[in-house]
Amino acid sequence: MNIAIYLIMLAAFFGLMIFIGFAYRRKSRSTEGFLLGGRTVGPWLTAFAYGTSYFSAVIFVGYAGQFGWKFGVASTWIGLGNAFIGSLLAWNLLGRRTRIMTRHLKTATMSDFFGKRFDSNALKIAAAVIIFIFLIPYTASLYNGLSRLFAMAFDIPFWVCIIVMSVLTAVYVIAGGYMATAVNDFIQGIIMLFGIVAVIVAVIVGNGGWNEVFSSLSQIDGGTGQAGVFTSFFGPDVVSLFFVIILTSLGTWGLPQMVQKFYAIKDESAIVKGTVISTAFALVVAGGCYFLGGFSRLYPDAATNGFDAIIPAMLSELSPYLIGLVIILVLSASMSTLSSLSMTSASTLTLDLIKPVKKKEMKDKEQVLCIRSFIVVFIVISAVIAICQYYLKLDLIAQMMGVSWGALAGSFLAPFLYGLYYKKTTKASVWFSYAYGSGVMVLYLLYSLWLKNYFTLPAFLASPLNLGAIVMLSGLILVPLISLFTQKPDKEKIEEIFSCYSKTSLVPAKEVLVDEDEQ
Repeated sequence: MNIAIYLIMLAAFFGLMIFIGFAYRRKSRSTEGFLLGGRTVGPWLTAFAYGTSYFSAVIFVGYAGQFGWKFGVASTWIGLGNAFIGSLLAWNLLGRRTRIMTRHLKTATMSDFFGKRFDSNALKIAAAVIIFIFLIPYTASLYNGLSRLFAMAFDIPFWVCIIVMSVLTAVYVIAGGYMATAVNDFIQGIIMLFGIVAVIVAVIVGNGGWNEVFSSLSQIDGGTGQAGVFTSFFGPDVVSLFFVIILTSLGTWGLPQMVQKFYAIKDESAIVKGTVISTAFALVVAGGCYFLGGFSRLYPDAATNGFDAIIPAMLSELSPYLIGLVIILVLSASMSTLSSLSMTSASTLTLDLIKPVKKKEMKDKEQVLCIRSFIVVFIVISAVIAICQYYLKLDLIAQMMGVSWGALAGSFLAPFLYGLYYKKTTKASVWFSYAYGSGVMVLYLLYSLWLKNYFTLPAFLASPLNLGAIVMLSGLILVPLISLFTQKPDKEKIEEIFSCYSKTSLVPAKEVLVDEDEQ
């Protein structure tokens, strides 16, 4: 009976996703239409596309359990950081300027932005290579959270879950492009909002209510020697908590699949509304996930099977309808992020690597066909990697998944931010950021796999999360510093690029106060 309920809910969910994909097929025939929805996407779709790309099954199943176990209820601060730094501040500092400058430069990808902003085709190619290398293992990690939930509900093999999700995601992305993805993200986001709230209420009630949950949690010391530490304001390790917040919040500013959402914004109204919507979405989804994870210590038996087993253990005693909702919730989180990552990687390969080296000019239809083909390739590769890692327990792949976020954000955060604001940012500083961000994380990968047999890093630096956060923060200092001592960009070209911010726009008096005596 329960399985029948799950299957009916999944069939309805998948059917709606595919219908939307084909419904927007006509609007995805041009390159700009396929990748950016013609740059006419409104606030609700843009905000939900941003949020659903941000929060995947990795957060709900993996990070919530892991950080909830480590920090207790204080892990909720991570969700708040995601909302106010990763969403509110990102939209305010990046949204408007990204939309204006990328349209002025006629760029559709982050790597193309670097190429045109810094007048360097080599920078564009290098960025495209970094994106492709590190997005694949990052994408493969999306599948990890699905295996335990599907095993709990259906008792079916992991590879079946991956193939079903991959095929269905590929169908609606390839058919409808960005607009289909954005509309599906909106629907998936609604499911995530209601699902998170329902699960939190059900778990608290299932554990005896609010007072009982916190009373039980306050009696656990977890080896810290301090009972109540997991209900304290900042938890048992405030320094590590801070760096997790930085990596998962500030890091989104340098992730190509996140920044690219700003390219498609329609107008000023969409920026203002999108900021509010995106922040509210993050508060509920991210705040809710990490708050739920804060109860992890109440499930010590589940933790013996790994952090990924904690959240499924919380859900295992829920009603079949709620379990079905959670399955769709996790699928929604995974599919929305997968669609975003696959489009980012495919567009980068097509427009920034394949198109420049072709002898004949690629027509618009040919570009769209190429992007669609690479979406298939990208999804297939990531699915194969996830299956191999799961069954063969390949440490290299597992470690690469852990460093991908740090490598991407460490490479691109500083040069992208300064590229929007600081005219004197130099090519040399961007090259340094590429090498520094990806290089440090690759060295960490080598250390974790091999070099640790010969020497030991301090415990603080042995965490990829801490190291990734340090790389991002230090990059924000080093990029402008290096720019002071390296060859300055051509002043005339820079002034032309930044002229897009100086253009005058007429707005109604109801939106801007005007001193009538000066008119």
